[in-house]
Amino acid sequence: GGRTGRDKMAAGGAADAQARFGHSVKGLLTEKVTSCGTDVIALTKQVLKGSRSAELLGQAARNMVMQEDAILHSEDSLRKMAIITTHLQYQ
Repeated sequence: GGRTGRDKMAAGGAADAQARFGHSVKGLLTEKVTSCGTDVIALTKQVLKGSRSAELLGQAARNMVMQEDAILHSEDSLRKMAIITTHLQYQ
């Protein structure tokens, strides 16, 4: 009779230990999932920032080309004005 009580306690202790183990595993999994979620969010932000910076670089390049065209046009206009000035001085 006495052994069955002890066996029940041992079984109860084992079940208790198993429950504690299950809780700790759940806790670790939750921690890992949260950590992975945070990493995914950080990665997504980095990728978006990268694509945004590529977009900004493209825009800057287009602006530079436009400015270069404007500078060349201004240079051409100055050359023509210099020619006109020279002609006016001769007259």
